[in-house]
Amino acid sequence: MRYDVTLLNDQDLHLFNEGNHTRLYEKFGAHFLDSGSDSGTCFAVWAPNAEGVSVMGDFNGWDNGVDPLRPRGNSGIWEGYLPGVAAGSAYKYHVISRYGGYRYDKSDPFAFFSQSPPEPGSIVWNLWNEWGDAAWMADRRRRNSADRPISIYEMHLGSWMRVPDAGNRPFTYRELASRLAAYLTRMNFTHVEFLPLMEHPFYGSWGYQGAGYFAPTSRYGTPQDFMHLVDTLHRHGIGVLLDWVPSHFTKDGNGLAFFDGTHLYEHADPRQGHHPDWDTEIFNYGRKEIQSFLLSSACFWLDVYHADGLRVDAVASMLYLDYSRKAGEWIPNPFGGRENVDAIAFLRRFNETVYGAFPDIVTIAEESTAWPMVSRPNYVGGLGFGMKWDMGWMHDTLVYMSQDPVYRKYHHDKLTFRGVYAFSENFVLPLSHDEVVHGKGSLLGKMPGDDWQKFANLRALFGYMYALPGKKLLFMGGEFGQWREWNHDAGLDWGLAEEPRHAALSRWVEDLNRFYRDEPALHESDFDPAGFEWADARDAEQSVISLFRKARGRDDLLLAVFNFTPVPRHNYRIGVHRGGFWRECLNSDAMEYGGSGQGNIGGVEAAPIGAQGRFHSLNLVVPPLSALFLKSGGRPE
Repeated sequence: MRYDVTLLNDQDLHLFNEGNHTRLYEKFGAHFLDSGSDSGTCFAVWAPNAEGVSVMGDFNGWDNGVDPLRPRGNSGIWEGYLPGVAAGSAYKYHVISRYGGYRYDKSDPFAFFSQSPPEPGSIVWNLWNEWGDAAWMADRRRRNSADRPISIYEMHLGSWMRVPDAGNRPFTYRELASRLAAYLTRMNFTHVEFLPLMEHPFYGSWGYQGAGYFAPTSRYGTPQDFMHLVDTLHRHGIGVLLDWVPSHFTKDGNGLAFFDGTHLYEHADPRQGHHPDWDTEIFNYGRKEIQSFLLSSACFWLDVYHADGLRVDAVASMLYLDYSRKAGEWIPNPFGGRENVDAIAFLRRFNETVYGAFPDIVTIAEESTAWPMVSRPNYVGGLGFGMKWDMGWMHDTLVYMSQDPVYRKYHHDKLTFRGVYAFSENFVLPLSHDEVVHGKGSLLGKMPGDDWQKFANLRALFGYMYALPGKKLLFMGGEFGQWREWNHDAGLDWGLAEEPRHAALSRWVEDLNRFYRDEPALHESDFDPAGFEWADARDAEQSVISLFRKARGRDDLLLAVFNFTPVPRHNYRIGVHRGGFWRECLNSDAMEYGGSGQGNIGGVEAAPIGAQGRFHSLNLVVPPLSALFLKSGGRPE
C-alpha cells in the first residue's frame, strides 16, 4: 500500500465536511489509475469512528491485515493506493471500530459496481463509455418541458420480460435495450421510469431498500451495459427516469448501516433512525457529510448515466417525523412540531443542486399528503420539485371505478373533487406499481362487471386519465390488461397481449399516447388552469362527465366525454363554445378497441341551441362505458 497517491485535495475535504460536495464519486471509492507499469487503484472511504480500515479482496487473498489504509488527518477519511489492482478486482473494507470491539467487512459506499447478489463485495470499475445520444441530450430540455407531452411507462426491469429457454431469467440490460426501445416507440410513450436499479441485496424490495447509491445492480449486467440501455432509449427518442431513494436504506450488515461501529449514515435513536414500515434505516439529513453523499448520488446518475430525471420515493416519510409512528415513538423538531426540518432543508437543496447543474432534467416527488408547494420553487417557499404524483386522484378514481356502475352516481364527487386542487401542483397522474400488488389485484381485475365490461371500464379509465390535465404514468402490464397482479418473480403475461381483447386494449393505449402527443390542447397547459374547463361536471344521475382542453395561443379546442355506465346515452346534449363541425377523433367503444361500435359517425355539427350556459351544443351518442374525444373544426375523415 502506498500513501503518496490521492484524488482528494484540501478543497474536497472542506466541501465534503460542510455538505457542499456534489461530485464525491470522482474522489471517493475505488478509482483505477492507468499509469502503465505503475497502474493501480486509489481507495478512499469515510469512517471517522474507525480505529483501523484495510482493503481486502481477490488481489490479496481476502486477507484483512495486509493492506491497511491511512487516515487523512482528522477528516475521518481513510485512503491509500494499491499498485497492480486493476479494474474488475473484487474488494471490501475491513472496518475496526474504536467502540465495543466492533469489526465488520463492508462493501464500498461509493462502489461503481458490485458482485452479483447474494455476494456483497464491491468491484473496481472504470466508467468510461462512448455515448451516441448527443442529439437527445441537446434536445431534452424541450422534451422535459412542462408544456410538452410526458407519458411515462413505469417498469420493474427484472420482471418485464423473462428468457424462458434460460431458466426464466430476466433479460440483461443489453438484451432488453432494443426490445424495450421498439416497444415504447410503438406504444408512443415518451419516457420510461425504472423502479430502483441502484444495487440492493434483497430482490423482493424491488430496489427500494438500497445499498449501492453509485452502482446499478449487477443482476442485469455491467455499468456499461446499463449505459447501453440508456443510450439506446435516447437514440429512439425515449427519456429515462430513475427512481431514487434517499428516504431509507437497507439495514443489511454489509452496507451503510452501523458503518464504522457507530450510526454514521443513520440516526442513532430508532425513533428517528429506524423506519417501522420497511424495517430499514433513515438517513441523518442534518449531518453535512450525509448531505454531500446524497447530493453526489443524485448528480452521479444524471451526470454519468445521462438520466433525464429522478423520481424521489416516499417523500412524505421524509417530511414528517411521526410518519407511521404512534405517540411516543417519535421526537418532535426543535420547535415542537412534527415536520422534519432537516429533511425539508435537504430536499430543497437537492432540487436546487440538481437543477443548477442539470437544468434540462426533471425531478418528481412521490408525496402522498397535502404538503403545500411540493412542485413550487424554493424562492417562494416550495420544495423545488418539477412535478408531484397526484396520489389523491389515483385513490379517488380507483375507488370510483371499482364501484358497480349502478352505484357510481353516489360517488360522482370522486371524479369532480380533483377540480378543487388540480393546479395547486404540477401533477403526474399515476397508475403505478403500488396499485397492482399485495392483494390489490390488477387494474383490469379491479373493474366491475363481466369481461366485456371490465375491458370497457379500463378503456374509459385510461381515456379519462389522458383527458385530464397532468402528465401520465402507467405501470407495465396495464397497457394490455394483465389479469393477475404484478409478481416481481415472473415476467408479464405477454401471451395475453396477442389475444384479441388484450391486443385491442393495447391499441387504445397506443392511440391515446399518439393523440396526447399530437394534440397541443392535451399537453401544453397541463399545469395551467387556462387550458381546462368542465363542460358538464354535474350529471351524476347518468354518471356522465365532460370537459374541454384548450391549446395556448391556438384555436384548438377538444371536448372529452365519459360515460361510466353500461347504458348508451342517445341524444345527449352538451353545450360548446362554437358552432361548426366537431370531429370525433377517438372513441373507446370503436370495434377496433374491442367496443360495441356505437358512436357519432365521424363527428357532429354544432347546433345553435344553448346548453350549460353556452350558445351552441352537440347532440351526441355517448356509447356505454366509453371515452369520446371530439375536436372543433375540420371535416370527418
